[in-house]
Amino acid sequence: MKITGIEAMRLNAPAHELKTTPRRDGWATTAEVANPMSRYPEVKRHRSLWLPKWEGVWCKVTLEDGTTGYGSTGNGRVTAAIIDDHLGPRLVGESIMANEKLADKLFRLTSPFGAAGLASYAVSAVDLALWDARAKMLDMPVYELAGGPQKDRLFCYATGNDVDWYQELGFQAFKLACPYGPADGLDGLHKNVEFVAKTREQIGDECELMIDCWMAFDIEYTVRLAEALHPYKLKWIEEYLLPDDHDAHVAVRERLPWQTLATGEHWYTTYPFQWAINHRVADIVQPDINWVGGFSV
Repeated sequence: MKITGIEAMRLNAPAHELKTTPRRDGWATTAEVANPMSRYPEVKRHRSLWLPKWEGVWCKVTLEDGTTGYGSTGNGRVTAAIIDDHLGPRLVGESIMANEKLADKLFRLTSPFGAAGLASYAVSAVDLALWDARAKMLDMPVYELAGGPQKDRLFCYATGNDVDWYQELGFQAFKLACPYGPADGLDGLHKNVEFVAKTREQIGDECELMIDCWMAFDIEYTVRLAEALHPYKLKWIEEYLLPDDHDAHVAVRERLPWQTLATGEHWYTTYPFQWAINHRVADIVQPDINWVGGFSV
C-alpha cells in the first residue's frame, strides 16, 4: 500500500474536563519551577515567560485506499513547515510497510541541518502518523505490530507540586517539580530540601518520591542537593543538567554512585541514549515519543 499524502495540521487538543479541583497553580504554566533560564531575573519565575507560544501540530498520512494516520508533536509553525516542505514530499509514493526504510529516510533527510531539536519534533509526528496508518490498514493496534503486549500494568506517578490533589486522585507515587536552582543560592537549596522533607512526611514511607529538575542545575548544585536529600529516599533525580553537557553527566555519575539518576527527556535520536547506557551515566532513560524521533526510535 502506497503513501499518497503527508501534511501538517496545526491543531490544539481540547482542554481536559477536571473531575476534581487542583489546589495549586499548574507546575507547567504558572508555578515557580527551576529551569534553564532561571539565571535571568526577567524570565526566572517560570518557563512560560520565555518559551515560544507555538501551537501543537499533527501530521496526517494518507494511503492510496483512503486510510489515514495521525501523529502529534509540538512547536507548530516550525515543525509544520519541515513536514510540509521537506519530509512529506520525500516519502510520498513509498510503501507504508517499509518501516525501516521510512525511518532511515526521515533521519537522513534531517542530517544536513541536524537531526535533533526541532527537526526531531517533525520527524516524530511523521513517524507516529506512519505507524498509526499502518496499524489501521492492518486492523490491529500498534503494540501488536511491535511484538505484542509486554505488561498488563504500568507504574504511574503524578508530576507537579499539588500533592494534596494527587493524593485525592489516588496516586501513590509523586514527582515534584523542583522550585529552586543555582540562581537561588543556598537559601533556595534549603527550601528545596524543606519542600521534599515535608512531602515525604505527608505521603509516608510507603509511597515513591522523585524530583524533576528540568535542566536547571549544574554539577555542584546537583551533588549538594542529592546529598542533602539522601535521607528522604528519592526513587530518582531527573534531568538535572543541560542535556548536551555530556561531560557534566559523567561527573555527576562519578560523584553520586549511590543515587538513581534519570534523564533523556530532551535528548533526540538514538545516539545520546546509546551513549548514556554504554557509559552508565544514567540508571533510567526517558525518551519522549513525541519528539525523540517517534515510535521507530
